[in-house]
Amino acid sequence: MSKNDKHKEEKKEIKIKDANGKSGENKEADEINKLKIELETYKDTLLRKAAEFENYKKRTEGEISSYIKYASEHLIKALIPVYDDFSRSLDSVEKGETKDFETLKKGMELIFSKFESVLKNEGLKEMEVLGKEFDVNLCDALLQVPKADIKPHTVIDVVEKGYFLKDKVIKHAKVLVSAEAAEEKTGEANND
Repeated sequence: MSKNDKHKEEKKEIKIKDANGKSGENKEADEINKLKIELETYKDTLLRKAAEFENYKKRTEGEISSYIKYASEHLIKALIPVYDDFSRSLDSVEKGETKDFETLKKGMELIFSKFESVLKNEGLKEMEVLGKEFDVNLCDALLQVPKADIKPHTVIDVVEKGYFLKDKVIKHAKVLVSAEAAEEKTGEANND
């Protein structure tokens, strides 16, 4: 063996010391322990966050379920007085207390007015389509009626009213729509 070979083998056997005086193997072991501790910390944090999320999810599902279950509570509370008025009116008629038609009519008009007010306060708005051009997004055409004096595709009668809830169509109006008069079609066919 040469001096260089001996020197290389001695280097392998000698443990290299770092600035703190620790050997390379100890430094690696310390680094591994440090990483294990860090891993455990992250694992613990992850498990806690997962548990917190599960709790949040359960709480939110409960709140949403409750919200859906009682979503109409506000509307029902507003309608109870109208319901009570109808009930009192029917009782009055059944007991024979309301005998004349005019009194009954006035009572019904007052109840209707209160009912209409509740619906408007909730955002219900009646569609105004009579006399306007037929719009498939707002109306359902039940029948086309030939009219010579009205522009074709105009709403000429409303069979059932349509309604918006705020800005959303919740019930399409059922309407009758004008069509070209039969004479005009026949006249055009003969001219061709």
